[in-house]
Amino acid sequence: MRARLDKAIFAGLILAVIFTSLAHGAVEPWAVAVFEMMIVALVLMWGVKVVLDKRLLIRVPNTALPLAGLLAFGLIQSLVFRAGDGTRFSISKDVEATRAAALALFFLLVSFVIASNFFTTRRRLRAVALTLTVYGLAMAIFALVQHFTWNGRFYWLRPASAGVTSPFGPFANHNHFAGYMELLMPLPLAMVITRAVNRDARLFHLFAAIMMAVSAVASLSRGGMIGLVAEILFIALMSWKAESRRSNRNARGRALTPPHARAFSGPPLRAVAFLCLIIAAIGAGVYWTGPERVLDRVAQTGIVSEDPKAESFFASRGWIWRDTLAMISANPILGVGLGAYETAYPLYSKDDATNKAGASYSVDRAHNDYLQALADCGVVGGAIVLWFIVSLFRAVASGARSENSLLRAFAIGGGAGLFGLLIHSLFDFNLQLPSNALLFLLLAAIVSVAREREAVSAAMPVEQVSEFAFVTGVSPL
Repeated sequence: MRARLDKAIFAGLILAVIFTSLAHGAVEPWAVAVFEMMIVALVLMWGVKVVLDKRLLIRVPNTALPLAGLLAFGLIQSLVFRAGDGTRFSISKDVEATRAAALALFFLLVSFVIASNFFTTRRRLRAVALTLTVYGLAMAIFALVQHFTWNGRFYWLRPASAGVTSPFGPFANHNHFAGYMELLMPLPLAMVITRAVNRDARLFHLFAAIMMAVSAVASLSRGGMIGLVAEILFIALMSWKAESRRSNRNARGRALTPPHARAFSGPPLRAVAFLCLIIAAIGAGVYWTGPERVLDRVAQTGIVSEDPKAESFFASRGWIWRDTLAMISANPILGVGLGAYETAYPLYSKDDATNKAGASYSVDRAHNDYLQALADCGVVGGAIVLWFIVSLFRAVASGARSENSLLRAFAIGGGAGLFGLLIHSLFDFNLQLPSNALLFLLLAAIVSVAREREAVSAAMPVEQVSEFAFVTGVSPL
């Protein structure tokens, strides 16, 4: 019974990842409700397992602390105080929106903790890698087929609403599809580079990575294209360093060549040459799907435009960023409230004709996750985000030094996906989409504890997974 519950919780979280993406990113209330019920069910199963085990062990990675800090700050922002004259006030400019955002963050944090505790064996890590690879390939092929046969309906069945202007795959916005592919694509590529899969499976993993990259480019997301380039550079650098370190260690005491000379030969050079072949294969795939649209999309990118709201890379977002900076300047320390950006935006937006605040239009996102974090939570929130990113990539760097090829693959591939989406977040709001945020945190949880998994065996989880753990009860063993 306990073993079945353990497997059910593991499979349930994977199912939640798949569901949220297929449900158009889980942006609609019904999809959010289903996702939250799934997480509640997983927590209840975990509770039953704890009762059967007579032991509670919760492993919490250091990277969970800033997430918990952001949640706590959001709850503080949502508090409503009453002055002596009966006037009510709060930090948030939209208390209900802040509470809804805090609730969504809570369920994402719970998902992060579940992943940190149930993705802790080598067998399960291989299952995760294979599942994400197969699922990413299936989604990439589906998205391309639906794109070329688009009839105005998602899955050829559900009509797209009037506000949907750039759908791709199951997502209503092509940028969000590209962001999802950015998270998935590097992992199978890293599995091949680190030789974490056997020779027979490498061709399949390569094909999956190439198709994911091709579909992301075919979506015409310029932020996605920049993210893919950043990921390939990240993988090249991390692979070079990892292979150089291993080559130097293996050759120490036997080779007469100095270390700096050995770094430019052997496995490191082969890894970089391999990535060049991947880039060529992606280019061939883009050519096959039709390069004209991709080239036209890139050519449209400009710093300025005659129309301040024209569809160009910076001009289409520049007026939003300008108003967001005004919002940040007016609320520099505590922000306007987690999730309250849309409500507060009209107070700080300027009408281009009159140059006065209080424009009639409304914007729900800043199209820059970092600016929105500062607008929502001020300097306090910005510091928490920085804390999370620094903690995350310290774990990535540590995991990339692992002698275990599977852990090294997750550190390099997962780290590349996280890095690519963080670059993409300079221009879009992928991390405010439940599906993309959930997959991001799933990879972050695995990467966060990778450096402590050196002792993972095929069947037993490592005892020291993070810097601290909460343990109660007495083990029945």
